[in-house]
Amino acid sequence: MRNIKLTIEYDGTNYHGWQIQKNAVTIQEHVEKALCRLLGVQTGVTGCSRTDVGVHAYGQVAHFFTDSTIPGEKFSYALNNLLPEDIVIQKSEEVPEDFHSRYSSKGKKYRYLICNSAHQSALMRNRACHVRPELDFEQMRKAAAHFVGEHDFAAFQATGGQVRSTVREIYSMNVSRKENKLIELEVSGNGFLYNMIRIIAGTLIYVGMGKLRESDIPGIIGGLDRTKAGKTAPARGLYLMEIYY
Repeated sequence: MRNIKLTIEYDGTNYHGWQIQKNAVTIQEHVEKALCRLLGVQTGVTGCSRTDVGVHAYGQVAHFFTDSTIPGEKFSYALNNLLPEDIVIQKSEEVPEDFHSRYSSKGKKYRYLICNSAHQSALMRNRACHVRPELDFEQMRKAAAHFVGEHDFAAFQATGGQVRSTVREIYSMNVSRKENKLIELEVSGNGFLYNMIRIIAGTLIYVGMGKLRESDIPGIIGGLDRTKAGKTAPARGLYLMEIYY
């Protein structure tokens, strides 16, 4: 059997996340249906990250096994003809049989977008979190630096997360200004807890609004208390950018 790796980009607005569910439309469901049409047999796809409702991706990775003779790099072209326009296979390739999209991963990079303007953006309404009050960008940037390194991020995990350890390492976290009043948070690390990025984004928004101080962040991390961090920011501002192997 051949192992085929897919790098997938999608707009998550119209989907109930990545993972197949009984009563909701998901990205994984569409990819598997396209593969079934292409190959003539039911083919399961394993994704690396179970992105939530409304979350977007530039670099979701999935893999599947097949005995098809289609060249690895040609699957992207064939599948894109069968997928909706908001799901695109950006790359397909044959990989060693022991490659696993999830368990072979060494880390991930995420992006979170905040539209900081008096009025919501018509074009970004499903692609960025809208915050009306003017945010203190410099305080947000300074606060972000406290997250870098290995910490117990229990205070930044949503209810429902099931992991043995809440210790994670963040390699980098950068806050930058972009055009059209956008603020971009970009984070890379060896792994992330359930809703961790969105809670960090919500906490930084609180810092920008003056509800929290930049100097509060180390205490919130060390206190391991979810109630001390900010609210969970909306899913529509989150993007899975890249998975490291």
